[in-house]
Amino acid sequence: MDSPQLTTEPSSNDAPLDVIISGCGPAGIMLAAELRLHDVRVLVLEKETEPVSFVRIVGLHIRSLELMAMRGLLDSLLQHGRKRPAGGFFAAIPKPAPPDLDSAHAYLLGIPQPVIVRLLEEHAIQSGAQVRHGCAVTGFEQDDEGVTVELADGEQLRSRYLVGCDGGRSTVRKLLGVGFPGEPSRAETLMGEMQVGAPQEEIAAKVTEIGKTQQRFWLRPFGNGAYSVVVPAAGISAEPPTLEDFKQQLRAISGTDFGVHSPRWLSRFGDATRLAERYRVGRVLLAGDAAHIHPPTGGQGLNLGLQDAFNLGWKLAAQIRGWAPETLLDTYQAERHPVAEDVLDNTRAQMELHSTEPGPQAVRRLLTELMDFDEVNRYLIEKITAIDIRYDFGEGPELLGRRLRDIDVKPGRLYGLLHGGRGLLLDRTERLTVGDWSDRVDHLADPTAALDVPAVLLRPDGHVAWIGDDQQSLDDHLSRWFGTPAG
Repeated sequence: MDSPQLTTEPSSNDAPLDVIISGCGPAGIMLAAELRLHDVRVLVLEKETEPVSFVRIVGLHIRSLELMAMRGLLDSLLQHGRKRPAGGFFAAIPKPAPPDLDSAHAYLLGIPQPVIVRLLEEHAIQSGAQVRHGCAVTGFEQDDEGVTVELADGEQLRSRYLVGCDGGRSTVRKLLGVGFPGEPSRAETLMGEMQVGAPQEEIAAKVTEIGKTQQRFWLRPFGNGAYSVVVPAAGISAEPPTLEDFKQQLRAISGTDFGVHSPRWLSRFGDATRLAERYRVGRVLLAGDAAHIHPPTGGQGLNLGLQDAFNLGWKLAAQIRGWAPETLLDTYQAERHPVAEDVLDNTRAQMELHSTEPGPQAVRRLLTELMDFDEVNRYLIEKITAIDIRYDFGEGPELLGRRLRDIDVKPGRLYGLLHGGRGLLLDRTERLTVGDWSDRVDHLADPTAALDVPAVLLRPDGHVAWIGDDQQSLDDHLSRWFGTPAG
């Protein structure tokens, strides 16, 4: 697939910008695409001039796959990825996925991260977003009307809002003065993709043997002789590591280097765990790794950032379009900060279970036994894949605040109705109405919809904002989430 055609800076004759996004990773470019659904004028600035040279395979979990389906992007991603079972994520304990997970997309999609970024960038640009590579944000000042952003070459740009999606070492977060408390890295790990010369049977036997006590060690086949290789980095200081570093660590742990050669990429990661104290200060916001970092165990990081973007996009667009209720933008931090706290806690727990010490190993053996109970296994899988999230919308039925799965509806599938990023009233009673909110909320009257309740109001991110059959109650919740009606 060709790289997307990148646009240049807006000319002086163009309308002023609404949002500048610093960082063109998955969270940043997804946010840009979400904003463009609402005709928000957005510019993405990326300090790197070229895409990354290595191809890291990442996993899209169930909730992220659902969000992609909501925007009509999933089919494109499926063409470039490989479906895998949705199990064995928590601390790499090899348990199969529980049956009947509550999703039409109950699998993991293994896909190269650069492909995700490229597809999302193409989508955002086709939607009207501007993207500039080789532009590093070095400073900004905000006032009551907007934010003035300064680039490394001295150029200044003006927008109404700035969003930092610029990674764990976020310049935007540092300049904003937001604290990033947590724990520094204690254990470093090497990770890479390379060819392996040893027979597959020998590799499998060694990995099984060593995996009984050493969880930060694996060689997993990717096809065509390529393997994902993970090994502790004890004593290795090179950044980035070399192939010889990998060979040294493999020999130290397993007695052989498995004939590794021809690396596609080599990297290292630590287990630093940090969470931004605030996600918003005035007209500047944070999302993705700029707001939270944690070890990659469980494969939640990229997914967490994408889900930040989906939560923030429609709310920031509503603020810019002028119909957002007064506190709507504040719900971004109120909803997403606790989710990140939970992810950081479960990754801390998983890293403890990777320890080779007798105590953590005993806990790991016990948890492995407990996961034979369906309820325990299901609980952990739903946590890792983010389908257990319930935002606090107040008292109400269990479904309130949760996402709604991709159910059958009269026109086909529910998520096909959410491509435009608007709210949706799904009405089995056929007597409710969205009234003067119809400019921002769609209405489907469908008595055949696979729902156990009379009607639901869905936010643009697919979470259930209201359940019931009373028009006045519905109107109150339309006002709460979608502001003053247009009439």
